[in-house]
Amino acid sequence: MTSRISRLVATSAAAALATLGVTVANPAPASAAMTICYNTSQAGSFAGIAGQAASIWNNATTNLTLSANCGSNLRIYQITGGGSYAIRTSLGNGRVYIDTQQAQQYSPLRIMTHEIGHILGLPDNYNGNCAILMSGGSAGTSCTNPYPSTTEANRVSNLFAGTRVAERTTGETGSAVFRDSWPAVAATVG
Repeated sequence: MTSRISRLVATSAAAALATLGVTVANPAPASAAMTICYNTSQAGSFAGIAGQAASIWNNATTNLTLSANCGSNLRIYQITGGGSYAIRTSLGNGRVYIDTQQAQQYSPLRIMTHEIGHILGLPDNYNGNCAILMSGGSAGTSCTNPYPSTTEANRVSNLFAGTRVAERTTGETGSAVFRDSWPAVAATVG
């Protein structure tokens, strides 16, 4: 809302000055980017990978910035066993759990970027297509693609642009648990 008011004020001021014969050269647009602060204090060996995943999302989206350790909208945890998963409490807020055992089978960067995708509003898509980030582990262990498709990136940009306000307040992007994106590690018998 603040950015809309800022743009309205800037537009009105430019129009008023133009009426008076004063020209304003490219007034700076109000920043519409939302910042999501992620906390890696419990991420262990995955802290650097979280930074890489944040950079991927920052480059793929137009109005979203993930920033390290400036707050705790998103907390990232390293766990052992139980599988990697995300718990979104609201759009842009939640927790990501990365399983060290799964990260030995699947690309840790793909897992991290995928799970952050859930926090950013994306559902799973178990189609097995490696080009689709949200296909998760269904694309197999050889798939290392950590990049969202254009469709996925645009969806996130739209969610954070406020163009889908209804979805931001419904269960679709509200509290949700995303498990089973990655097939369980085979248990050893012995």
